[in-house]
This record gives sequence, C-alpha cells and structure tokens, in this order.
Amino acid sequence: MADIATRAARVVAEPGGRRRPDDGGPRAGTVVAFLTPFFLPFVLFYLVPIAYAVWQSFLVVRRTGGQYGTSYTTFGGFEQYAQVFQNTEFWASIGRIGLFGIVQVPVMLFVALVMALLLDTPLLRLKGFFRVAAFMPYAVPGVIAAIMWSFLYSPQLSPVVDLLKGAGLQPDFLGPGAVLWSAANVSTWLWTGYNMLIMFSALQAIPEELYEAAKLDGASNWAIAWRIKVPIIAPSIILTTVFSIIGTLQLYAEPAVLRQISSNISSTFTPNMLAYAVASGNNYQQAAAISVVIAVITFVLSFGFMRLTSKKAGL
Repeated sequence: MADIATRAARVVAEPGGRRRPDDGGPRAGTVVAFLTPFFLPFVLFYLVPIAYAVWQSFLVVRRTGGQYGTSYTTFGGFEQYAQVFQNTEFWASIGRIGLFGIVQVPVMLFVALVMALLLDTPLLRLKGFFRVAAFMPYAVPGVIAAIMWSFLYSPQLSPVVDLLKGAGLQPDFLGPGAVLWSAANVSTWLWTGYNMLIMFSALQAIPEELYEAAKLDGASNWAIAWRIKVPIIAPSIILTTVFSIIGTLQLYAEPAVLRQISSNISSTFTPNMLAYAVASGNNYQQAAAISVVIAVITFVLSFGFMRLTSKKAGL
C-alpha cells in the first residue's frame, strides 16, 4: 500500500510530459459539453418564462386622461396578488379542484396499485397484453380523450346513455352535480396506467428471495402483497401521489373540452381556466399573478405531502 501511494504521489507531482491525474480541466470541459444541451433549453424555456411571469405579476396598468387617455404599465407591488385573493371565482375554482383531488387522486392511485399488484402476481397470464392495455390510454392525448368521452357523455349521441335509458335510468353525466366527476373519470382513465407502470416497475425490483422466505413462513399471496410489496414500494406510491397533486392543480384540457357541450362548466371552472380567461381579456398581469399563486399552492401541497409521508414511512 505504501508503494502504491508513493507512485501515485510521484505521478501527481511529475512536472512535465504526462498529464497529472488531479488535473480536471479536460474532464470539466467534457461535463459542461454534455450538460449544455440540457441546461440551455431549461434556462431559456423554463426558468426565463417563470421569471418573466413573476415580474409581470408585480406590474399594473394605469390610465391617464380619462376614457380616451393613454395607458402605461408600472410597478404595482402586491396589488395584483391582493386582487387574486379577493377574487371569489378564484377561491371557488380552488375549492372545486380541491374536491376533485380529494376524491379522484385516491381512487386513481388505488386502482393503479391493484392493477400493479395483479400484474406482479405469478397467477396472472398474458401479462404483456394487460400491461400494454392498461398503459395505452396514457398514449392518447388528453384533448382527444376528452373529445372521445364527450361523445360518450352526450345525451343525444352516447350509446351508453341510450343503453342506461333502456334500463329505466336517467343519467345526466353533464349535469351540475355530475360534470365534475365526469371530468374526474376522464383523468382517471388517462393516468391510471401511467401510475400503474411506475408502481409495477418498483415491484419488479423487489428480490424474489423475500417472497420465497415469506411463503416458507406460511404467508399467503394476499399477505405478501399488502405486508411486503406495498410497504417496499411506498416511495413509488408517494411519488405518484405528488405527480397527481401537481396534475390536479393543472387541470385544464378535460373541463375545457367538456365545456363545449355542457353549460355547467364556466370559463373559471378550474384555476388554470380562470388564468386563461383573464389573459384572454388582455389582463396579462392579473393572469400572471393567478399563475404564480397556483404554482405556490402546488409547491406547498406537493412538498408538504412528500415531507409528511416520507417521515411517517421512515424514508
């Protein structure tokens, strides 16, 4: 060991000819070359727009000279944010999307977990087919999925509605009490397979020896699933929950498409739809403030949930 250390020190101290091993110049340049294609678009198309939106949220438009005067943009501090917090439509959309997330996210993740556990069991045949079939809805763009479900919800066109009416039922998927859950059904159909695949990938990483040891101890397949598999893949479940919280607060495509066939969805149905409606009225500063508030709420909820569950799970 002493000889190896002596030779290494001699190479490092060698003055000429050979490159010193501790010289990180070319290596650092290589790292920068590999990272630049990622960081340059990341800065230009992610960080810069965020910074610009934050800056816009602190601006206000003033008018001088009465109705026919001129307008100018100036720094207004937290004036835009004060208007956001006083906006009843904003809080109504937050409450609506909160109810959506409290119901839809647990249902979707529970279904995804059950599907992942079924795909991981040795008793199931044709696993490849069922895995592709479960993931396929995620490959459909959200707008196309919403249009497809709009056809199934429409009282005039839907074969499902006709079938239920033939059975003596009177479904109204687009009614005031059901339209929120109709949008939730579209989101669940779209994202269950995606979350299932994340959980299934985590299940595939569990060593088979754990299952064999549990079976030797007399554990049933049910006990193995809920007492071994689920606790081990808890980080994946937490990750999918965080993704779902973020996606819930970003909900836009499904209700925006359903709005074309339902009068029970307003232009301010979700926070993102409210921000778009405000921006469509050329009030970009107010729309930027709404977007920043949505981003902050999303960060607080997702980060808070991740910290809370990670501590409880001992992660």
